[in-house]
Amino acid sequence: MIFTIIVILIIALVIVAIIINAVQQHKQEEEANKRRELAKVKSVIDETENILMAASQLPVPMHMLAILNGRILSALTIMGKLNPKAFDINQRIEDAKSKSHVPEAAVPTSPPSFNLPDNDKIIIQYIQSIKRLRVLLRAEHTKGRVAPHVFAGLDTYFERLQLKVNVDTLAKRGQAAIQSNMLGSARQYFEKAIKALEAQNNQDEYCTKQAIVYREKLTEIQHILLSEQQPAAGENEESDSLAQQFDTKNKW
Repeated sequence: MIFTIIVILIIALVIVAIIINAVQQHKQEEEANKRRELAKVKSVIDETENILMAASQLPVPMHMLAILNGRILSALTIMGKLNPKAFDINQRIEDAKSKSHVPEAAVPTSPPSFNLPDNDKIIIQYIQSIKRLRVLLRAEHTKGRVAPHVFAGLDTYFERLQLKVNVDTLAKRGQAAIQSNMLGSARQYFEKAIKALEAQNNQDEYCTKQAIVYREKLTEIQHILLSEQQPAAGENEESDSLAQQFDTKNKW
């Protein structure tokens, strides 16, 4: 009898140990999932804040800024549920809420005029920022967080902004090449700019006007090339004339 009781107790202890171990493993798994989810939302917040910082150098519509802050708000809300004791989480949520309201005003579809920096590295950063903004805009639209008309307007806006940065950069390099008398390079820059404008699906006033301006630049380059060739042709004629005279004298 005593032996039976001991066996039962041992079995009971084993079962309890298994249960305790299973509970501990479950808790550890939950904690690991929680840490992974926290790391994920923190990455979303950091990425979005970096894009907001980069976007401060560009003419970004208020609608897009609100969408980005809405993305941060969603991530902070998840973080608050996962870790309600996180430092200042409630205040951060309130700040994001105040900035995440998409304006009711019409969405701009064409960027305003702005001056590009002279530093090529900064221009590359501009282009990369625009591309990242378009990717995030599409992602938020896919999640149902952006109204279709807002998405369509902003996507057109950033498409034109990217075109403008690319084309204006080519034009600036083309003009610098003209001043350095690198006419072959200048011609290539302006030809690329025209090609980029003509490839644009949404043709607007900017595309039309700039294409005309850059064709005039190509004409200007052609005139410079012709004017440089004329003296060379004159020199060749003079050299040929002198050669003929010497040939005649040699015959004498």
